[in-house]
Amino acid sequence: MASWGAGRRLRVRHRTEYAYGSPVMVSFNELRMTPLDRDGQVLISHNLRLQPRAVVQSYIDYWGALVEAFDVHEAHRSLEIIATSTVDTVGGHGAAPGVDWSVVQASDVQDHWCEFVAPTAYVDDAATDEDRADLVETLRRLSTPGEAIRGAVDAVRDRLTYTPGATSVSTTAHEAWMAGNGVCQDFSHATLSLLRSLRIPARYVSGYLHVPDDAIGETVHGESHAWVEAWDGAWEPFDPTNDRLVGPEHVVVARGRDYADVPPTKGIFSGGKWTDLTVDVEITQLPR
Repeated sequence: MASWGAGRRLRVRHRTEYAYGSPVMVSFNELRMTPLDRDGQVLISHNLRLQPRAVVQSYIDYWGALVEAFDVHEAHRSLEIIATSTVDTVGGHGAAPGVDWSVVQASDVQDHWCEFVAPTAYVDDAATDEDRADLVETLRRLSTPGEAIRGAVDAVRDRLTYTPGATSVSTTAHEAWMAGNGVCQDFSHATLSLLRSLRIPARYVSGYLHVPDDAIGETVHGESHAWVEAWDGAWEPFDPTNDRLVGPEHVVVARGRDYADVPPTKGIFSGGKWTDLTVDVEITQLPR
């Protein structure tokens, strides 16, 4: 069991701006930018600023994330979204207790977590892919699911090189694996693909990552981030992109089957033509 200190108090400012070549007449939008207030993480405050201004309706989606939905019914050439949150993160996550293969693959576990063992548009069945089938069999022969989980994380890190701009939000686990590079979304999807091929329940986590050694009061450039959680008697998080324990520098926003369940912004618009997208995340560690 790892030894952990206290969590961090972090202020996250997430700014997104869409620019259009001609006026958009109406748009319908959903945001998932609010850190979760559960599982030891405490949401202290959250503020959303929109330009053009709009009425915001909030609800909790099927996966447990807070969604802020709004429509804009006036002509606009840009849409600016600024979400600012203050959150106390979890000091650390202990390892799952660990169970035998027979427990993970028992019908009650498989039925309960059925949505996290099934393939999706992003997460294919790696066992049916000739380029990964041998790896899946190697992982399947390991003594415990816990060993297989760590083996899958290591395999993805050995295969993929972190390369911003090499992939897009629509890149699948198979495409990233074949390309051999990607970003945190791709590392996570590739890991999920291996784990679900072993019938190990595994889910996608979206949030933010704060650089570990930043000084209190110093605002730094942060980033949206993604990692995974695998079920081994309990849910345990893994960060395959950075090969580090998930701890106080990680801010959880949403969980789901893959990226499609948890995008920070999602919507449709009528009129105009999208020309540019700007995203900037700033994170400040505050005194507690």
